Amino acid sequence: MNNNNFVSMPTLDHSSPPPSDQSTDQASDQPTAIGIDFGGTSVKIGVVQGQQILELATPIPTEAYSAPEPLIEAIASVINDYKEKYPDIVAVGGGVPGFVHAQKGIIYELPNVNGWLNIEFNDTIEELTSLPCAIDNDANAMAYAEWKYGAGKGKQHLICITLGTGLGAGIISSNRLIQGSNSSAAELGQTSIDYQGKSGKYNNTGAIEDYIGNRQIAQYMQQSYREQGEEIHINDCSPAALSALADNGDALAISIWENIAEKLACTIVNACWLFNPEAVVIGGGVSKAGKHIFDPLEKLVKHQLAAPFHQELSILPAHFGNHAGLIGAANIATDALKEKA
Repeated sequence: MNNNNFVSMPTLDHSSPPPSDQSTDQASDQPTAIGIDFGGTSVKIGVVQGQQILELATPIPTEAYSAPEPLIEAIASVINDYKEKYPDIVAVGGGVPGFVHAQKGIIYELPNVNGWLNIEFNDTIEELTSLPCAIDNDANAMAYAEWKYGAGKGKQHLICITLGTGLGAGIISSNRLIQGSNSSAAELGQTSIDYQGKSGKYNNTGAIEDYIGNRQIAQYMQQSYREQGEEIHINDCSPAALSALADNGDALAISIWENIAEKLACTIVNACWLFNPEAVVIGGGVSKAGKHIFDPLEKLVKHQLAAPFHQELSILPAHFGNHAGLIGAANIATDALKEKA
């Protein structure tokens, strides 16, 4: 590989891993794998057993790498260091916030990082580490973690949604992650809630994530308070700030969350009519609004569904936080390895 853009390799972080609900004895029955979570500004890498993260590396800042090759080499370096410390590591799994072909191991596009187009990630990692690698969309990885160990554990039919910068989703049907013809299924964030709505990135109109992403909520919050005669700087507008106001009984903040819930309900209802899930699990920063979004959301969704679709439907907050993608990706990799055996 070309090393012209190579920068110093990251080091392992030997600080305590995040807390887990699974005991070490339970985790020891599970295969050990590397989980990789590509975020907007950094790449997180950790050693995973089941739902337990044994160790996390220092995040790799993506802006330090001007091309895919040196960043992949940095990732491989961390993996190889972990291989020496944990010789029972059997696989590598990655979750990516973009379009991937899971079966071919190709990252079609990584929107937040320059140059990531049609990258043969699996083959390159396998070449550099001698470990089998599996790659998938980060929302699929989150869904896999929630289905296997989290809020959706025991459910055969599950929709998982993560709300943050945009809206990502993963769908489990009959205990299988829905992939689609080229591993790009379940992009609920691009489904329309208004066929004459906002123009979207992919020439679609009214895409839900163009209405309830973090930035859109901040803008909506600022506009709503301005119309009420109160000026709030955009830097002080966020889902967290809106939740804090709602917690204090601010009527406008509560109504804004109800409006956000109404938009989200449109997408969830459409997905429920299509997939008839047992549960919808919602994670990400926006979901931290708690009752302010979950209470109206549950009423709106069930009101718009026939009895067979809503009688036993649960709408649940995600169990895992920021490390859901890491845990899910590692388990996708180990389960793929089992299927090949």
